[in-house]
Amino acid sequence: MADQTHVLFVEDDDVIREATQLALERDGFAVTAMPDGLSGLQAFRTDRPDIALLDVMVPGLDGVSLCRRIRDESTVPVIMLSARADSIDVVLGLEAGADDYVTKPFDGAVLVARIRAVLRRFGHASGPDRVDEAESSATGGMLAFGDLEVDTEGMEVRRGGQPVALTPTEMRLLLEFSSAPGTVLSRDKLLERVWDYGWGGDTRVVDVHVQRLRQKIGQDRIETVRGFGYKLKA
Repeated sequence: MADQTHVLFVEDDDVIREATQLALERDGFAVTAMPDGLSGLQAFRTDRPDIALLDVMVPGLDGVSLCRRIRDESTVPVIMLSARADSIDVVLGLEAGADDYVTKPFDGAVLVARIRAVLRRFGHASGPDRVDEAESSATGGMLAFGDLEVDTEGMEVRRGGQPVALTPTEMRLLLEFSSAPGTVLSRDKLLERVWDYGWGGDTRVVDVHVQRLRQKIGQDRIETVRGFGYKLKA
């Protein structure tokens, strides 16, 4: 297991849980599968997986609450799974700290591709999937935007001299903005660069992460350009 990417999978449907676990294991992942949120939280604390797949509707501790508990303790990537594509499900999961979401029923190959895309962003993947620091879109150095300082080498952010804690996805998003201050970046472009989507994705993922980033670096630091996207104020 030490040489494999370790996935925590929390799903209460026995058929889906067992079939998905087998599919992930065939693709080379080590999987810990749990039927409810409380056992999932215990497994997370015990096993410290590389990524968590959490179904929204699980008993004991629902997936959104479990995501919040995980995010309080770790920046490990989280993908939410939901049988519904309703905005409230998607937004609640993302606001809880999830990095991406997949709606059910899902194709196994698509799920694996989304997992590997998230892992590349976080640098957890092994072999050809591992991200190289040199691939970062922002060049090394210290960048300053008003009271906001971004250390693109040390991957640290300060606001008014105080450290700002960002998740890896939020950091990648800020690096994209800071590499081109004043330039409007479309949601599709951000999906491609930050979420590694080689196909069309749900732009709500971008919108929620921008809102979370604004809460940490200043609401007025990232400007919405209606109909086009977002830009970092230079």
